[in-house]
Amino acid sequence: MTQRLIKWFVRTPEQVSDPRVRQQYGRLAGAVGIGANLLLFAGKLLAGLMSASVAVVADAFNNLSDAGTAIVTLVGFHLAGQDADEEHPFGHGRMEYLAGLVVSLAILLVGFELGKASVKKIFYPQDVEFSVVSCAILGAAVLVKLWLYRFNRTLGRRLGSAAMAATAADSLSDAAATALVLVSGLAARWLQISVDGYMGLLVACIIFRAGFQAAKETIDPLLGRPMDPELARDIDRLVVEHPHILGIHDLVYHDYGPGRAMMSFHAEVPADGDLLTIHDVIDHIERELKQRNGIETVIHMDPVVRDEHTEQLRMQVEGLAKQIDPRLSIHDFRTTAGPIHTNLLFDLVVPYSFRMSDGQVRQELTERIGGLSDKYYAVIQVERSFVECKEG
Repeated sequence: MTQRLIKWFVRTPEQVSDPRVRQQYGRLAGAVGIGANLLLFAGKLLAGLMSASVAVVADAFNNLSDAGTAIVTLVGFHLAGQDADEEHPFGHGRMEYLAGLVVSLAILLVGFELGKASVKKIFYPQDVEFSVVSCAILGAAVLVKLWLYRFNRTLGRRLGSAAMAATAADSLSDAAATALVLVSGLAARWLQISVDGYMGLLVACIIFRAGFQAAKETIDPLLGRPMDPELARDIDRLVVEHPHILGIHDLVYHDYGPGRAMMSFHAEVPADGDLLTIHDVIDHIERELKQRNGIETVIHMDPVVRDEHTEQLRMQVEGLAKQIDPRLSIHDFRTTAGPIHTNLLFDLVVPYSFRMSDGQVRQELTERIGGLSDKYYAVIQVERSFVECKEG
C-alpha cells in the first residue's frame, strides 16, 4: 500500500535530496495523515460518547490534534522546498526541522492535557459502558495507527526526515494508547473494574514520552549536530586518495536542512609542491564532494614540511598523545630549531567528551615530550573536535 501511494504521488521517488521531490513526499504524508486522523477522530468521538469514557474522548481529540500536526508537516515540507533567496541564501530546508518541532510540541501538549483529565477522572470516577461497537471502533483504530506508523517510518527513513520520524513515533504511541483504552473498556465491561482514569494517565505518559523523544530528534539539527562519523571517515578516505594530499583536519559541518549542507576542512599539502598543481587538485576535490555527497565544500591548504626527521618526530609525539587517549590526534606539526632548544609546535585535537581539561592534557603531553629529550619545548594548541568518532 505504501509503495503504491508513493508511486502515485511522487514522480521520481529515488531522488530524495531534490527539494521538489521532498515536497511531493510531504504532500503525500500530509494528505494521508489528515484523512486518516479525521476519520479516527470521528470514530473515537462516537465511541467515547457512547461509553462515557474520558480516555476514549481524550484519545479522539488526540487524533484531531494529529490531523493538525499533519497540516503542519504539509506546510513545513512546502516551505522547505522553496528556492534560496536574498534573505535565506542557504535555502529553507530547516523548515522541515521546525515542522517536526511543532509536531513534537503538539504531542507534548496533548499528553499534558490528557494527564490532567485522567487525574480528575481518578478522583471523580464515572461509570463507563463499553459496547461491541465501541470496542470494534477502537480495535480498528489500533490497526490504522499501526499502519500509519509503518507508513511514516518508511517515508522518514527514505528521506532522513526528523518531522516524519516524529510523526511515526506519535502514531506508534497512539496505537499503544488506544490499545490500553480498549483494555480498560473490556475490564470495565467484563470484570466490573473501573480503570478508565488510570489507563488515561498511562496513555498520557506514553504520549508525553513520544513527544519528548520527537522534540529531541528535531532540536538537535536546529542547534547544530556533528557530522555522521561514518560520513566523516568516508570523506577522509576520498580526500587522501588524491595526489599531493597528506591528510585533513579541522572538518566543520553545517546542516541547513536535508540536501543542503556545507563543510570546510584543512588539507595538508607538501610545502615544496607546485602551487598551481595542488590548487587544481583542491578544486577537483571540492567538485567531487559536491557531486558525490551533495555538500558544498571549502578547503584550506596547509603547507607542511615532511622531511624524514620531522616526520619521525611527529609520529613519536602522536604516539605519546594516543598513550593518553587513543582518540587524540595532532596536526600542523612543525619544528623551529634554536641553539639550545627545539620548539615543537602543533595542534592537539581532543573530543568534547574527553575527561581532562585543556590545561591538564597540555601539561601531561608536555611532560611526556620532555621525556624524549630535555631540548624539546612543546607549544601546544588544544582544540575540540567537531566530529566525534568512536574508538575503532
